Amino acid sequence: MTRTVAQKMGVRAGSRARITGLPGPVVTTLGLPSLAWVADGPADYLHLAATTAEALRDALPAQVDALAPGGMLWVSWPKGRRLGSDLTLPRVIEIAYDGGMVESTCLRVDDTWAGLKLTHPKPGKVYANSHGTLPWQR
Repeated sequence: MTRTVAQKMGVRAGSRARITGLPGPVVTTLGLPSLAWVADGPADYLHLAATTAEALRDALPAQVDALAPGGMLWVSWPKGRRLGSDLTLPRVIEIAYDGGMVESTCLRVDDTWAGLKLTHPKPGKVYANSHGTLPWQR
């Protein structure tokens, strides 16, 4: 049995959710379960799409602030510099670490978009990544 992208992402039915910037047809390909869509406040599942590093840096802080404890923030960007993107996996990781988030899982969303799961770092854990360093571990 083939799992949906949302199942691979770990999105659970009933989660408080918000998606920002991901094109509608791509959202459809996720195969999302029934979710509790929220316009503001804490969310268990956030999904942010960006095509440029500048846009990701600008949007990430609000997403981090809206992420519920134990929640997950997925960041998507066009693979292979499609759609004029300047984002790559190392660049997304660097921006995530600068924003105080750590990476977990990377997957293919569709033919154009990639996705990277970000979570809050565990207190006391030292994260070593060649692409980024958490601000308080510099």
